[in-house]
Amino acid sequence: MQFQQLTYFVAVAEARHFTRAAEEVHVSQPSLSQQIRALENELGAELFSRARGNITLTDAGEALLPLARRILADADTARHEVQELAQLRRGRVRLGATPSVCTGLLPEVLRAFHDLHPGIQLLLEEGGSHDLVRELARGALDLALVVLPLPAASPALTTVELLQEDLVVVSSAQRPRPGRGGRVRIADLEGEPLVMFRHGYDLRELTVAACRAEGFEPSFTVEGGEMDAVLGFVRAGLGIAVVPAMVAARSGADLRTTPLARPGLRRTIALAHRSDVAPPRAARELQRVLLGQTGPGGGRARRAPEGRRARPAHTASASSSEWMRSGAPGRA
Repeated sequence: MQFQQLTYFVAVAEARHFTRAAEEVHVSQPSLSQQIRALENELGAELFSRARGNITLTDAGEALLPLARRILADADTARHEVQELAQLRRGRVRLGATPSVCTGLLPEVLRAFHDLHPGIQLLLEEGGSHDLVRELARGALDLALVVLPLPAASPALTTVELLQEDLVVVSSAQRPRPGRGGRVRIADLEGEPLVMFRHGYDLRELTVAACRAEGFEPSFTVEGGEMDAVLGFVRAGLGIAVVPAMVAARSGADLRTTPLARPGLRRTIALAHRSDVAPPRAARELQRVLLGQTGPGGGRARRAPEGRRARPAHTASASSSEWMRSGAPGRA
């Protein structure tokens, strides 16, 4: 049974005349009659009574007519749904991002995307890079914003490096500025009260690794929070914290930002998706907006070098100590 045959059948049923029905669907009358006969042969029943040129539906035709109309209507609806999705009128994007990226990068990017495509639903999942990689692997996410390098055991992912970002020190505006000469060395963090993220938080791993590379263990006054909690504890004067520059820039006047002395700490933010499945059209459009927002003139942090733009994720791995020595980015 073909959609074309059902279309011809409905046309004849409504016109009650083969020639007029053929004109309605823009085919010759013999072709239409041939397709109607083929449909009857397939169904094993006559659909029309053709007595003396008077066309009426048989019982089989009466039973088929509402079903045929419904099938054709559903097919037309499906066609429009796909066309609307292809034209980005409707759809969804399932995006994962680390908490600091949600705070620093995404608000402006998602606003720009929503202004362009208000019919696209944005589903955001916040988590660490390790968790986001797992969600990508099982197909629960279309895209994920992570920090490189990814875990060595990651599934085959494609990553596009978006930008490089410095880490900075934030402190309460009501307390003395840490460090000397307007900058903080990692060594200056020895003995300083630190507000620290929870275990499994990549910024925690990087900060602790940097301190140990300088030969000391950091001292925590409060630990275990997410990004908003850490910034709130710093505002309250409980200590200082090492955070991404984009987060610090949005943290308000009650927090003071101090850069790290050279060579400093830096991370690379990348957009990842599965290598074996092409992202949906809406997700590809969000990727285009992200690249536009983070590229030259986009007003964001430094873009990653062109020579390191896209690569399979399984090739990117390094320990925290390697990240510290080489200036390569940490895990997310």
